Amino acid sequence: MSILRSRPVLRWLVPVAAGVAVIGGGAAVGTFAAEAEPSLPPRTAAQLLVDLQTSSLQGMSGTVVQRADLGLPPLVGLVPGNDLTALLSGTHTLRVWYSGPDRQRVALVDTLGQRDIIRNGRDVWTWESRGNTARHRTLGEATGTAKPAPEAMPSLPATPREAADLALDAIDPSTEVSVGRSATVAGRDAYELVLAPRDRGSLVHQLRIAIDAKKHVPLRFEVLASGSDQPAFEMAFTQVDYRRPDADQFAFNPPPGGTVTEETTERPHPGRPASAVPGRDPQVRTVGEGWTTVLVARLDAAPGAKPAAGTADADVSTLLGGLPAVSGDWGSGRLLTGKLFNVLLTDDGRVLAGAVTPERLYQAARG
Repeated sequence: MSILRSRPVLRWLVPVAAGVAVIGGGAAVGTFAAEAEPSLPPRTAAQLLVDLQTSSLQGMSGTVVQRADLGLPPLVGLVPGNDLTALLSGTHTLRVWYSGPDRQRVALVDTLGQRDIIRNGRDVWTWESRGNTARHRTLGEATGTAKPAPEAMPSLPATPREAADLALDAIDPSTEVSVGRSATVAGRDAYELVLAPRDRGSLVHQLRIAIDAKKHVPLRFEVLASGSDQPAFEMAFTQVDYRRPDADQFAFNPPPGGTVTEETTERPHPGRPASAVPGRDPQVRTVGEGWTTVLVARLDAAPGAKPAAGTADADVSTLLGGLPAVSGDWGSGRLLTGKLFNVLLTDDGRVLAGAVTPERLYQAARG
């Protein structure tokens, strides 16, 4: 069990929509501006983990820059209305505000507009400036509770803190934990905690987490791929303020002329099997454990089925059809390769994915 599971303050951002709505510029990926290493009292990895466990964040605001270079083919625009693929390349800027577990806000900024996700108590608003449209939903609709539903919690990282939480939650004997160099991030002195897989079958070389020396808050998160000394993915605060934001930051009033859509959160009903809820597919399983876990799923479409021309599915099908063909005693299919993960799509309708070498995917496909 992670030492952080009992620290709800470490899961402090708004729903996953904040992570998937960003569209940013195309600046090249590079490390954030380096500064002289500060002189800090020595601390062990165990002490840094305790620092994270005992941290108490009452409020903060700041600017986060995310940069990604995962070595993937162009994907942006293949899924209309869903900009998740934009996170896989380029540079993105976010403004974040936090004032306790029930008040958060993320503003995702690009050259053409802004998208905001605002959590204020049980109300969650998503607003897009380009179309002047907003979506609203209410969390924790069960009588007598204001606790948000589990599905409202983020599953994609939007800040170094969220990314660090996900990484630390996965620490087990397959992980080597050490202390890296001290650093200065957003003008703050920071220690660096380094996580590395012991299994060389993983494509991940290291995760590096810069932790504020005084506030014990993650300020920078980097992922290095095997064989590289430059981050394939990084996010860091470029400016941070630990004062509690004003309540006005979390109040949302739809702009004049805007369109507002009310949404509901689907929940499993009594007697309804979990497999009937989207995202709970019994055909999804895992092979292996730790850093070399492989996710195995089966496509909904029948093998060989072709989507209608002009549809998003057809565009995706065209992209996948251009991937390198691979085959072996496990069968045949196509391989999508990246710096940090590989995806195998077999001709018999399976999808296998993981932060592992292609050989590990082929091994899992034999099972």
